[in-house]
Amino acid sequence: MWKNRRVLVTGGSSFIGSHLVDALIERGAKVRIVDDLTSGKLENIQARLAAGQVEFIQADLREPGITRAAMQDIQVVFHLAADHGGRGYVDLHQAGPASNLFLDGLVIWEAQKAGVEKVVFASSGCVYPNFLRSNPDEEVYLTEDVVKPPYDADNMYGWAKLMPELTLQAYHKEYGLKAASCRYFTVYGPRGVENHAVIAMIARAFVGQNPFEVWGDGSQIRNWTYVDDIVNGTILAAEKIDDGTAINLGTMERVQVIDAVRMVLEYTNQQAEIKFLHDMPTGPLNRVADNSLAKKLLDWEPQVLFRDGLQRTIEWYFSTKDKEQVKAILEGMLTER
Repeated sequence: MWKNRRVLVTGGSSFIGSHLVDALIERGAKVRIVDDLTSGKLENIQARLAAGQVEFIQADLREPGITRAAMQDIQVVFHLAADHGGRGYVDLHQAGPASNLFLDGLVIWEAQKAGVEKVVFASSGCVYPNFLRSNPDEEVYLTEDVVKPPYDADNMYGWAKLMPELTLQAYHKEYGLKAASCRYFTVYGPRGVENHAVIAMIARAFVGQNPFEVWGDGSQIRNWTYVDDIVNGTILAAEKIDDGTAINLGTMERVQVIDAVRMVLEYTNQQAEIKFLHDMPTGPLNRVADNSLAKKLLDWEPQVLFRDGLQRTIEWYFSTKDKEQVKAILEGMLTER
């Protein structure tokens, strides 16, 4: 169904966005990317640009006229552009993510005005109520239906992800705009950035950090999900969901942060003392998706186990990065974009 379809990917030079662009091109889509390169990297799409396989616009969608121009002749929008970062950024910065409220509303409004057939929105596990994610000793799997009034999203970033979900549902109901929202859970993989936990762990091993720093006490539980699985689920959502339904894309593997750290040290042949930083942001202590709705509606489930995806990501990182450059940026990246 993607052959010659005219697709816009906002944030298409980012970590996840660039992998999505690759997958859409391989399916025959005609892809336009808009990205201001504040967190995306041109190198992520360089091969596609060189081959003339994508149209690239370097611009901020929040600037006057940019979003309207980007929507011209587009059939499907994958909206991934956002002011975002890792846990340090989400906890320590509220004004940046707040601008997503304007950005997302503008993208959806202009898509409707331009006659776009469907908008697929990159949402987040951050929309889930904080009170359900506070006890790492409980075996909790978050189902989509627990996101309901009274809402209790994770920081401004979480609220700014929740609002477009509700907006798309309203636009579908009132205007007939086809839409889907994909709640991403802790995505990792090649092209990932050091402000997210798995890449930060790998970066610490890469530069030989000792003591090896861990935020919190290491008991936090996550369900790190490999980027290829996220991309496949996103495309399936575009194919199979029309009514704005929000769906979890995440593995149900429960991995403690300290266990992930030990795996990184093992796979990189590093020996280091582990130093826990109890005053640094940790986010929810227990956040794992229930992906049964994705299995039902999309026939989707993750294919990459964490241990396998971690090894692939380590191999990519160690083969592409420069140690001195990583040392220079690592501390700043942990709390910035």
